Amino acid sequence: MSELALEAEKSDAADELAPLRSRFVLDTVSDHAADAAGIYLDGNSLGALPAHVPDRVADVVRRQWGELRIRSWDESGWWTAPERIGDRIAPLVGAAAGQIVVGDSTSVNVFKALVAAVRMSDEARTEILVDATTFPTDGYIAESAARLTGRTLRALTPSEVPAALSGRTAAVLLNHVDYRTGRLHDLPSLTAAIHEAGAVSVWDLCHSAGALPVDLDEHGVDLAVGCTYKYLNGGPGSPAYLYVRSALQDRFDSPLPGWNSHTDPFGMSPSYTPAPGALRGRVGTPDILSMLALEAALEVWDGVPVSAVRAKSLALTDFFLRCVRAYTEPGRVESVTPERHEERGSQVALRCPDAGEVMERLISRGVVGDFRHPDVLRFGFTPLYVTFAETERAARILSEELA
Repeated sequence: MSELALEAEKSDAADELAPLRSRFVLDTVSDHAADAAGIYLDGNSLGALPAHVPDRVADVVRRQWGELRIRSWDESGWWTAPERIGDRIAPLVGAAAGQIVVGDSTSVNVFKALVAAVRMSDEARTEILVDATTFPTDGYIAESAARLTGRTLRALTPSEVPAALSGRTAAVLLNHVDYRTGRLHDLPSLTAAIHEAGAVSVWDLCHSAGALPVDLDEHGVDLAVGCTYKYLNGGPGSPAYLYVRSALQDRFDSPLPGWNSHTDPFGMSPSYTPAPGALRGRVGTPDILSMLALEAALEVWDGVPVSAVRAKSLALTDFFLRCVRAYTEPGRVESVTPERHEERGSQVALRCPDAGEVMERLISRGVVGDFRHPDVLRFGFTPLYVTFAETERAARILSEELA
């Protein structure tokens, strides 16, 4: 056994989060071909299935829907699920209760948040700034929001934002972690700069929530959105969430007013009066099946400190980078993930010319990461279930496929 493999064994033995792995449905070596590893490093795209969720979903389908039917809106708590589940997510992103509502997709929530942010600004603020390195949909939504509100859109890297802020800036949409490289942007200082300019901050937390501390309340973030199917393990297409800082909730003017966010939803009034609080972020009838699957999935977080998750995330990514350097011919791959902990999320992105072909071969051997055009191998490290032994083995198999 190599020194790095021995080190991995010792790290796993000392890992306080190790017992959490048993709460998930994961492959083993025997689930694959003889030399396959059964290592899942794509939780930054789709989190693994928590083992108790199928039985919970079966109860929702068979009893709550099959037997109680319409009564479940009250008796099974369906009606209050968006804000109840929002309160479960709140501690994971450093928010007090009553500020997060769950529902719709990330894209829809980006639209709601960005248009509402502009509406909070005065008419003299004619410009929206958007992260030029963002996931494409955020850019598409920002462009649409700018057209809708009559503002000008400027795309900038996060590092360029402070110098670009002015009295013309209405709102700024930024990603907390870059989806390609895993670069962690400085949310506290960028939020402070946005506020100093009198603008409204909107943060996309898709690649940070559940992987590292966010501390929305502490840093005064105005609005934030995020998905729940990555590090929160809510399942494919599970509903996203919208955070509205309590001090701004009475000014939150959603561009998508729906009967679910009406102060009297069953009054069926022809005129719209928004509900108080974060409920203004609701639109239409919630997707109950996926929402309650998410609620069940979030139970794996009970008693888990985000600080411990962050510590293990950094240890895993540090170890993976060390193993790649030790096992791989120098110059064969280039890490585009920052070395500094304060600039790193919970993934490692490696660049090589034949990345697409390499990832196909890795997946055939059970090491599941993903490929981002044109030349990036992406490996996500979910601290709740990824082990150090898997990390070492993945780096070793990667080196074999790169040879």
